[in-house]
Amino acid sequence: MKKILLVIVLFSFTARLTAGDDFCGIRNNSFHAGERVSLIVFYNALGLYVNAGTANIGVTTERLFNKPVYHIVGTGATNSKYDWIFKVRDRYETYIDTVTLNPYKFIRNVDEGGYKKYENITFNHAANTAITTQGVYKVPNCIQDVVSSVFYARNIDFNRYKPGDKIPFYMFLDNEIYNMYIRYEGKQTVKTQYGKFHAIKFKPLLLKGTIFEGGERMTVYVSDDGNKIPLRIESPLLVGSVKVDMMSYDNLRYPLSSLISFR
Repeated sequence: MKKILLVIVLFSFTARLTAGDDFCGIRNNSFHAGERVSLIVFYNALGLYVNAGTANIGVTTERLFNKPVYHIVGTGATNSKYDWIFKVRDRYETYIDTVTLNPYKFIRNVDEGGYKKYENITFNHAANTAITTQGVYKVPNCIQDVVSSVFYARNIDFNRYKPGDKIPFYMFLDNEIYNMYIRYEGKQTVKTQYGKFHAIKFKPLLLKGTIFEGGERMTVYVSDDGNKIPLRIESPLLVGSVKVDMMSYDNLRYPLSSLISFR
């Protein structure tokens, strides 16, 4: 579903933060081309979770603007038998520099309960601009899009932080710049539909939208190993709640050493 595609970071808040070096200059040491992760979306409205949809994320390498890039595609869809309640068919794409992890192009094509949105953004980091069909917008250094911010966050060294710390960054969406943050919650074990894991826990600040409530209501668990793939995402919705579990993966950069036991 919208913003579940990762996981991890779509959001604004009223307090003013400055995105400093924490989200600038990170290098990729968590993923590589060929990685694929699939998740199942469980929805709860009456005290019982039902399998409501799926989300998939994959990484390939290409060339864009004569530069090597990671092309990351995230898709999300409700199961067809629930389409009559709320149909979701979302596709998010980003093209990010293989060295700096800065995004060059972001594409969002979503259909959520009849709400349709197409967005195509090109980032010029030399000029600090974002170019959309609506115009040219000045943006700060290290600007991220919805998907690139997820993969950027996977490379954060959480050992540098203590529980409660905020990690700020900037995100560009809908022709606006949002001051964002991730609040680190520490490390713990988590039991999912796939198995039991050592996990890193944090809370992203959410934008209130067509599905999600705003604020620090979402909880994200990622694997406490070199990959930092999403294991579980939990959040209340405007109606009911949702739980998203990683159910399969392929071609991770490292062994999934955070797995304690399978199911």
